[in-house]
Amino acid sequence: MLKQILSKLPRKSFKSSQNRDHGGNLAINSNNSTGSRSSDFGEKSSKLNVTSVTANNSASDTGQNHGLPELRDVPNSEKQNLFIKKLNLCCIVFDFNDPTKNLKEKEIKRQTLLELVDYVTSVNGKFTETVIQEVLKMVSANLFRMFTPQPRENKVVDGVDLEEEEPSMDLAWPHLQLVYEVFLRFVVSSETDVKLAKRCIDQFFILKFLDLFDSEDPREREYLKTILHRIYGKFMVHRPFIRKAINNIFYQFIFETEKHNGMAELLEILGSIINGFALPLKEEHKMFLIHVLIPLHKPRCLAMYHQPLSYCIMQFVEKDYNLSDAIIRGLLKYWPLTNSSKEVMFLNELEEVLEATRPAEFQRCMVPLFLQIARCLNSSHFQVAERALFLWNNDAIESLIIQNRKVILPIIFPALEKNTRNHWNQAVRSLTLNVRKIFYDLEPELSNECLLNFEEAERKMEIKQDVKLHGNA
Repeated sequence: MLKQILSKLPRKSFKSSQNRDHGGNLAINSNNSTGSRSSDFGEKSSKLNVTSVTANNSASDTGQNHGLPELRDVPNSEKQNLFIKKLNLCCIVFDFNDPTKNLKEKEIKRQTLLELVDYVTSVNGKFTETVIQEVLKMVSANLFRMFTPQPRENKVVDGVDLEEEEPSMDLAWPHLQLVYEVFLRFVVSSETDVKLAKRCIDQFFILKFLDLFDSEDPREREYLKTILHRIYGKFMVHRPFIRKAINNIFYQFIFETEKHNGMAELLEILGSIINGFALPLKEEHKMFLIHVLIPLHKPRCLAMYHQPLSYCIMQFVEKDYNLSDAIIRGLLKYWPLTNSSKEVMFLNELEEVLEATRPAEFQRCMVPLFLQIARCLNSSHFQVAERALFLWNNDAIESLIIQNRKVILPIIFPALEKNTRNHWNQAVRSLTLNVRKIFYDLEPELSNECLLNFEEAERKMEIKQDVKLHGNA
């Protein structure tokens, strides 16, 4: 009976916006005052069940939801107010772990974010302080989140990233990418007033933004790199703080965790920053080289970020050649003992540094340098020995060696002689003979003297071994 009575009662109709299928409107549950003002545009309410919560916890599964017109359909005088409302609607964060959940709502948000991207790109007129605050609120609500990293054990072996070919992709990327696009275009926009924006893009925001560099998704790190570089260029007041904050990330990585996904991207940013350093270099910049960049050669996962690190090092060498000695000694300090692939990387970088090194700086470090090169020449790993011998193929380095051959030859001659006699690899033996010939042609007397000293040392070693052998017998 009750059902029959209720069926005769008139039902309240709910009208959807005509362009809802195009994603122009996003209806959400919100008690936010900006959301409730959508009635100014003559839109009727409709329901959209959303299980996610907004960043300010103002959304719930119940309450009024409001459809909004597209930005292009309203007068210019009303666009910023509508823009703010759409920003607030996009503060809803959906759960992408369940691909079947909230499909329609997710698509509506995606289309709304696309609309925001277009608006920020084409806007005429300065963003007000309220708009800037709302943009940063939306960005924070969507981007600032806790990562759940995958187990990293056994991911790096001998400096090689085993998962490099299969990076982890964030399931929420369809929304995250568009949020990053909105933020990037907002930062670079000529309509963004730096004096107003720096109040919202403050030190706390920058720290939270830097935390995102540990994302496992390389697409996200690429956006982060681009945006942080733009912030660094536009907000000059934050430059010292950004450098200091990045330094702290490096310190934690070097001395505590040796785990961070964004080392390469952060170093790429720094490479551009270092390139812009004025001359003469400030003392703080030199300390950054000594205390941060050089120790970054220590971690086993060097291969993941060695290329941008090497670029940063070379920027310092090119700006101040007096730093070559400190850089070479730093490389020697962290020279790998048992990691052959890492040794090859060190030799590659060493060649670049030596190529730009002046004779005076070379002479300061050549003795410890060639003691290490001699050890590389005798490496049983043929790639290490071969790479060390390739140094003589560089004209600039060969010139430095020839100028100081009276000091260098006695250091490396035993290694050259051992290679020609005993090394298992034919290519290494051939290269060694070529290098030895260079010295014999330039310094025949010194070469013969070194040969005699080598043979005498070998005889003494044999006698010592015989004594030890007979003593044990």
